Amino acid sequence: MSLSGKTSTRPYRGVFPVAPTIFDDGGKLDLEGQKRAIDFMIDAGSDGICILANFSEQFVLTDGERESVMTTVLDHVAGRVPVIVTTSHFSTEICAERSRRAEAAGASMVMIMPPFFGATLRVSEAGIYDFFRKVSDAIGIPIMIQDAPMAGTPLSAPFLARMAKEIANVSYFKIEIAGTAAKLRDLIALGQDAIEGPWDGEEAITLIADLDAGATGAMTGGAYPDGIRQIIDPYFAGDKEKAAAAYERWLPLINYENRQCGLLAAKVLMKEGGVIRSEAVRHPLMPLHPETRKGLIEVARRVDPLVLRWGR
Repeated sequence: MSLSGKTSTRPYRGVFPVAPTIFDDGGKLDLEGQKRAIDFMIDAGSDGICILANFSEQFVLTDGERESVMTTVLDHVAGRVPVIVTTSHFSTEICAERSRRAEAAGASMVMIMPPFFGATLRVSEAGIYDFFRKVSDAIGIPIMIQDAPMAGTPLSAPFLARMAKEIANVSYFKIEIAGTAAKLRDLIALGQDAIEGPWDGEEAITLIADLDAGATGAMTGGAYPDGIRQIIDPYFAGDKEKAAAAYERWLPLINYENRQCGLLAAKVLMKEGGVIRSEAVRHPLMPLHPETRKGLIEVARRVDPLVLRWGR
């Protein structure tokens, strides 16, 4: 398998970071800032982009704002790279309608978590299967199932492989749980050709282990796709030593984002580099502690990501 340059046709592979949703200092959508963030992410080597994900603060957006962000981004990207739109919702009908609208607007794929609400309201395996079947029936583009702790829903490798084999558009899987590499191996072995895209997530903190397990894509934070490309490109070119050396260089920043900053990291680095004007998040989310912010920028400067230079 080789991976060089951007992948605009299926199977989608490579680095598909999550774009932050950009607000002004007053908490309103900044759609011009959104476009700049997208342009930076493409210039930094993103093979594709995901919008409206959890790292995009999708949970603080109104339905109208979701639509504005989606149409603005898809119109602005204009086919330069594939765009994945997150359409998760507890309601099957709402998720299906969101997915139909995303496809109509030009999305290349939708990403969906299994239905859940709060800490305790979960759906049975039979209900999850029907949920994804009905959403698949509503669209003609791939579905990526997001297997993440937030949902609190067990999704075994045999169950995921079964859905891949039996539900037409279920073909991509973002695995970001403890033991991701082991689950990826099991999923690939069980699903075989039905698993079009076994991907990792969680800011690429387990990227090398996941690539070794067969991952073909990484959905990371949006601030330094150039750094993740430095790991993935040599890996798929067969130079695992070069990939490991790059991973060692970038891991302190990956770790700082994952363990200290979460979704705020991308906005802080984009603001610091002049990509966007405001790093605001919506309340009740809070800004980073000044010392944590300072630490993030110090760690980032050691590897010189494009984000700190793009807007200067």
